[in-house]
Amino acid sequence: MTSRTDDLDLTAIRRVLEDRRDGSRERVSGLARTPERGSGLGFGKRIGDGTIEAVSRLTDIGVGSTLERGLARTERALTKLDEGTYGVCDTCGAAIPAPRLRAMPDSVHCLACAAAERTPRPARRR
Repeated sequence: MTSRTDDLDLTAIRRVLEDRRDGSRERVSGLARTPERGSGLGFGKRIGDGTIEAVSRLTDIGVGSTLERGLARTERALTKLDEGTYGVCDTCGAAIPAPRLRAMPDSVHCLACAAAERTPRPARRR
């Protein structure tokens, strides 16, 4: 199934996606750098020693994971532009509405499939 992307400026969307990809790659590589020697994370004897550093590092890990997921979506959207399938849902093959693509150019799923993907699964019982 082809998408109705006739009213979208695919060249502008490609530029936005490429800029986003490059920025995300730069941020991810910055977070992945090894800490400077002597700045190792340590916990002192008093409550609170090293807490700020530990929380900061955990935050960086969460941000890095979010950036990597966004980067993967952006790269997938660029691949779809190259393949000529931009605007087609990766899951069900339905057309992704142009307003969604304008708002979120890295969308690779229609709204229904994206919502289903975000729905939390019930916890497993042991």
